[in-house]
Amino acid sequence: MGQQIMGRPSAAARPHRHNGFWFLVRRVPGEFAAFDRRNPVRISTGIRVADDPRGVRAGEVVARLDRDLARYWKDVRSGKDGGAEARYQLACVQARSLGFTYAPANDAALQLPVDAVLKRFEALLHRGSAAKPAEVSAVLGGEKPPDVMTSTMLEDYEDCQRAGLASKSNRQRQKWRIAKDRALRVFLDVVGNVPLTSLSRADALKLRSHWQDRVVAGDVEIATANKSIGHVSTMYRTINESRQLNAPAVFERLRISGEKQGQRLAFAPDFVQSHILANGVFDDINPEARRVVYLVAETGLRLSEATGLTREAIHLDAPVPYVSVMADGRELKTDQSHREIPLVGVALMAMREQPDGFPRYRDKADSLSALINKAMELRRLRPEAGQSLYSLRHTFEDRLTAVDAPDKIIACLMGHKWSRPRYGVGPSLEHKRDWLNRIAFSAPSTV
Repeated sequence: MGQQIMGRPSAAARPHRHNGFWFLVRRVPGEFAAFDRRNPVRISTGIRVADDPRGVRAGEVVARLDRDLARYWKDVRSGKDGGAEARYQLACVQARSLGFTYAPANDAALQLPVDAVLKRFEALLHRGSAAKPAEVSAVLGGEKPPDVMTSTMLEDYEDCQRAGLASKSNRQRQKWRIAKDRALRVFLDVVGNVPLTSLSRADALKLRSHWQDRVVAGDVEIATANKSIGHVSTMYRTINESRQLNAPAVFERLRISGEKQGQRLAFAPDFVQSHILANGVFDDINPEARRVVYLVAETGLRLSEATGLTREAIHLDAPVPYVSVMADGRELKTDQSHREIPLVGVALMAMREQPDGFPRYRDKADSLSALINKAMELRRLRPEAGQSLYSLRHTFEDRLTAVDAPDKIIACLMGHKWSRPRYGVGPSLEHKRDWLNRIAFSAPSTV
């Protein structure tokens, strides 16, 4: 995949031949032209075409160089010493292309066996690299790792987590980023823009003190404060390990005590039947939103699972109609979330009207949740504090428990982890359908 610059995807980088070597060649995007006068940018991979005629190894190196180049442009624009970062990353790439793991000179002298250091000198002599400063620097560790600043922690953390983020949808990635960006902004207000390696235990305690003051003032709940501290701690720990900064573990044991574990309340099943599924109660909201309510009430699906359904996941013509919860361009909450749920009662009626799923709200579960919760509030359909659309999922579990459904059936339908070893293929659609029929609601006249 090519890099994304300012939200626009570039073509995938590929190796180019030049003077017998493979190179990365890229034009400088317009928004960075003022910061980089090279056009095009040409960076050697250090790999000879003769040694890699099809460019397989070179393609991997070019992809890394391309990613580092995009990061360099953003760093320079933000005022960071992108030159130091670029030189260090290039040294790492060149060291790998020559068969070595990059190690700064000081680390190499202290940590590498003498034989390993001698092999590096021998490789340079064999290649005749004495007059090639870039190769000497790469193999012998001449480039000092650039400082990782607190202001770029989120970008560095994203880079460390890029493999895991690849499975998330655009909306999931955006949501993932917002909370961490908010937490980092608070941290920057407290400690300023400093190198991560200069952070001390005192800085971490200042962050906790800041959040404690806000809790005492009634501005936030303890849970919110702990989440923010946790985001900063996780970013720091991950970057520290990934970049091998050897910085101390300054964020250990920072949680604020006294956090209360809140739980969303379930609706009483009779209340759902007589009020939420009453005739005409949601007739004035758009049909897709209304039918999501019916689907969630009857199946216990998470809202994001319901809105993520596509035509390929909806099987209305099967002997037992069902929906399949699968990733399909977005990340599921857990491995157990991937499951098949029979459609009965009001859910079957709703999905017959929505054979293509809910395109209006695909990957927009948050906005749909806000709409429906507001509609429920206006209709006085949230009689107890803490109740919301998500409470229907808890009601679903309570209804299964009330009819003595086996724990394994409940786990399979809810998408929960089943603690016992798994044997066979699990409950069939027919078996799950029979249990759902025992708790099925009566549908309103308008679905």
